[in-house]
Amino acid sequence: MLTVEDLDVFYGDAQALDAVNLSVPEGAIVAIVGANGAGKTTLIRAIAGMLRPARGRIRFRETDITGWPSYRICNLGIGQVAEGRQLFPTLTVAENLQMGAMVPRAYAHRVRNYERALTLFPILKERARQAAGTLSGGEQQMLAIGRCLMGAPDLVMFDEPSLGLAPAIVHEVLKTIRELNREGLTCVLVEQNVAVSLKIATHAYVLENGRTTLSGAGDALLADDRVRKAYLGL
Repeated sequence: MLTVEDLDVFYGDAQALDAVNLSVPEGAIVAIVGANGAGKTTLIRAIAGMLRPARGRIRFRETDITGWPSYRICNLGIGQVAEGRQLFPTLTVAENLQMGAMVPRAYAHRVRNYERALTLFPILKERARQAAGTLSGGEQQMLAIGRCLMGAPDLVMFDEPSLGLAPAIVHEVLKTIRELNREGLTCVLVEQNVAVSLKIATHAYVLENGRTTLSGAGDALLADDRVRKAYLGL
């Protein structure tokens, strides 16, 4: 469904990604794990059209989308739940959700998708008229996911969805991702929480210093001694 081939990305003279390769089959949960500064968010932003690669190719369903602007990529069916939520804090919950349906592919189905988001996260219905900036961290993450789903994506990239959340809320967020995947949504999960992400991933990649150093089934990498020593402290 999504293929990244030999991707190089720079910030000025500093190279952030070096010949990164990635493959995401349709219907899968693919995890991208690694330490801070490994290049995980850079990879997500490049796929989303927010950064222009210096070299390499990005393909979505056999369409070469390398260098496309982000609005075209979003309208093609790739959604992103950004690190830190990136909500509109002064707008209400309802208004934030409605903003997610502004892409042409989703506008005609905005009422149906709005009801789906509220069914998925009932607390958002209670908070519909509340400013997004006044929500708890967990509620904001639910709103960020709901807003993304309003765009009717076929693939969603979740960038650090557990960041800053209490363990119980992390469990609920990851449970939601699994449920969405069971419904047919293809998911890319970027996480520092290596153990949790590898447990739910069908396939995973380890990024170190902008390079793909390991890849394989999620459970296989979870049992790999190199991963256990480097990321799990075992």
